[in-house]
Amino acid sequence: MQSYPFSSWRHIFSVLGFASLALGAMAPSAGAATPDRVNNVVLVHGGFVDGGGWEAVYKLLAAKGYNVSIVQNPTTSLAADVAATKAVLDAQNGPVVLVGHSYGGVVITEAGNDPKVTRLVYIAAFQADKGESVQKLTSNPAPGAPVPPILPPVNGFLMLDKGKFAASFAGDVKHDRAAFMANAQVPWGVEALAGEVTTASWRTKPSWYLVAKDDKMIPPDIQRMMSKRSGATVAESPGSHAVYESRPEAVASLIEKAATAKK
Repeated sequence: MQSYPFSSWRHIFSVLGFASLALGAMAPSAGAATPDRVNNVVLVHGGFVDGGGWEAVYKLLAAKGYNVSIVQNPTTSLAADVAATKAVLDAQNGPVVLVGHSYGGVVITEAGNDPKVTRLVYIAAFQADKGESVQKLTSNPAPGAPVPPILPPVNGFLMLDKGKFAASFAGDVKHDRAAFMANAQVPWGVEALAGEVTTASWRTKPSWYLVAKDDKMIPPDIQRMMSKRSGATVAESPGSHAVYESRPEAVASLIEKAATAKK
């Protein structure tokens, strides 16, 4: 199937009637909770995928004694995804490190206002501010930026061209796994992309950010801009947009640094 013959995110979202869619080493581990360690970690996925991609990160953290939970967002609307995240937060027995990938960054920015959340981690994610959405953050794409192969919306949902999925989303993931991801896509709701943050939790809570230097979905320079704006503690790693699958050690390392940071 051919991708829709548009040349930019701006063109893709003009179809929808919108204005435009734009825009280290492992920390010392601890087998048990310490006064500075936040032991509960909640992982939030982004668009086109489900929570199963977090498995390798989950195993690395669980092996070090962290209580790790994974949210299964419906990715139908920001409100629905925040509600799904808050349901998992409600089940935690204490402070939480809340982690989001891609669109999941918008979700954790809103859901992170929950009092249980004490630290935020963004993995190649949209770190939105009040009044921002994925749609607004990508409204002015840089000239020459890679164009995600998003197909025209069907019944209010978007998908990536399966034949171009690996190159754009998972360029450093093993071929068989990338093919599975392409064929197991979760339709991403247009309403979710337009969902705006009401209160940015990172303005009152510390945040960490992992820049994926080979990302073809969210340009690394956009990631750097958002993380600098927020004052996040930033790490960079080689990796595609699916860096949480291809470089789980780098992702788990940053999460652990957040979990063990001094108060």
